[in-house]
Amino acid sequence: MWVDRSLPADTRVVGARRLRGGWTSEMWHLETVDAEGTPNAPNGVVLRSFVREFFRRHAPGLLEREARVLDLLAPGPVPTARLLAVDPTGGHADHPSLLMTLLPGGLRLGQSAGEPPAHIDHRVRSLARQLADIHRFEPAPADRPRTWQAWTTADRVRLPADPGRPEVWRRAVELIRREAPAPGTYRPCFLHRDYHLGNVLFSGPPGGERITGVVDWVETSTGPADLDVAHCSASLALLHDADTALGFADHYLREGGRDLAANPADRLYWYLLDALALAPDAEKVATAWRGAGRPDLTPERAGVRLEEWLVALLERFDR
Repeated sequence: MWVDRSLPADTRVVGARRLRGGWTSEMWHLETVDAEGTPNAPNGVVLRSFVREFFRRHAPGLLEREARVLDLLAPGPVPTARLLAVDPTGGHADHPSLLMTLLPGGLRLGQSAGEPPAHIDHRVRSLARQLADIHRFEPAPADRPRTWQAWTTADRVRLPADPGRPEVWRRAVELIRREAPAPGTYRPCFLHRDYHLGNVLFSGPPGGERITGVVDWVETSTGPADLDVAHCSASLALLHDADTALGFADHYLREGGRDLAANPADRLYWYLLDALALAPDAEKVATAWRGAGRPDLTPERAGVRLEEWLVALLERFDR
């Protein structure tokens, strides 16, 4: 078996459990032991497999990119898994797959109600600090990831069937019907490109937890820091509220993050381009988050919060 051949000598798999929180792929924690039957520290590896047909078709590019990024980041300050093996076409495993070490910690998506604001603030500040560290990473020119790609366009946005405020959606779509801000208006940097609480692992007590891992590097790109800030902000709007989301950029800048767009219209463009990719109802991410401890994020609630996020962005930046 490909997994067995990819593990260190005298290591074998003795158990497996499905990990929650993923959407594009299946994630499995494989428990391993050494020749004497002693659990390996940190007790296993992670197998990522693309099983849906759409992602199987794109798996070679996605998995090869993630494998390169894990190798690039291995000696650096960003807590990432160590690559063990990759089978981007599924020629050896049952599906296109990547095998990596297990990182400590787990997801902290917050609570549906009653969580102390200080706990949320600590988590958001930790997210901002880690993102600033990611953006400071500068690979050699030959190792730079691909240039960023838009996940939607004005003509591809799927609008809700019955929006609460249709004029907000129309205005948001209108505002991304333009050329993206030119590269000369920002300093391109190393982007995670899918940075949010569903891809960050924490350890420690609530309100004092620390980040122990950043996962899911298949979309890693080179581009404006605004894109990662926008994506993480949108996730905070869905998990918490628009005020928490709007505050993320301030935390990011205080933690030494890259300069964000100086022109409010450009800043709004990046936010809306990301938010509208979640339309019509953000169910794509809400499905995974419900299974990872947030059952309150029903399709209806996710849709309402996405619309509230658009409203907040227009009120803040659309002058």
